Amino acid sequence: MHYIEAKSILSSQNGMNLYRGCQHGCIYCDSRSRCYGMEHNFEDIAVKKNALILLEDSLRRKRKSCMIGTGSMSDPYMPIERTLRYTRAALELIYKYGFGATLITKSDAVLDDLELLRRINENTKCVVQMTLTTADDELCRIIEPAVCPTSRRFDALMKLKEAGIPTVVWLCPILPFINDTVENIESILDMCSQAGVWGVINFGMGLTLRDGNREYFYAKLDRHFPGLKSRYIGSYGLAYELPSPNEKALTTYFHRRCEELGIVHDNDRIFAYLNEFERKSNTQISLFE
Repeated sequence: MHYIEAKSILSSQNGMNLYRGCQHGCIYCDSRSRCYGMEHNFEDIAVKKNALILLEDSLRRKRKSCMIGTGSMSDPYMPIERTLRYTRAALELIYKYGFGATLITKSDAVLDDLELLRRINENTKCVVQMTLTTADDELCRIIEPAVCPTSRRFDALMKLKEAGIPTVVWLCPILPFINDTVENIESILDMCSQAGVWGVINFGMGLTLRDGNREYFYAKLDRHFPGLKSRYIGSYGLAYELPSPNEKALTTYFHRRCEELGIVHDNDRIFAYLNEFERKSNTQISLFE
């Protein structure tokens, strides 16, 4: 871990990343790609030490309330968060200034802030987005080794449901020859139905590989799935998009099953929902509480 000074914190779309890099070790992570210009080891987390100052200044200056998002590049609930509490402090500022929040995570550590998420959701809207890639905990421990397995994420989704906090699931990536089965998709969607998930995002049954994350992914295939790298190279070469050979059947099944379960599965509709700010309470939030 090391500290850096950030020039700004909120993007033009009101997203933020309090950290750079990640501790979860997911074998497919696109954030490792060289195109993002990270100049340090991916596991050596860069902490934006002035992030909270920048965030409060940005929220204070905004003329219109909106949703504030985090987690697109670095999981806000990495192990380091339990020590630094930057995500919690950011959520406290979001609540203080009356904004909505949405975050993407793979960790049940999001429950550490359950009461704060509930308070935000009572006044505006707070949406937790949880990534689920495989229903098999043992496989999960291989492809996402340093984060809680799927069963614990499902338990977190159930607790979020009990707290009245809306959830969205990212069903991606689907790794060719690894988790690209109807049985896996079915199991995950059944979990989503039980947990009352509002919508499921899927960008296609496959994954993407770029310089940086491709090398890391293939090294992990060599370690955990001997011989599979040569199958990938033979099937895809250096392609950016690697669709599953089962993509058509899986995609058809995904949309049909979501319809049957009453789960929103149109990405545009889900992103519109995530970006839509709602004021639920007429009570003015004090800036000094």
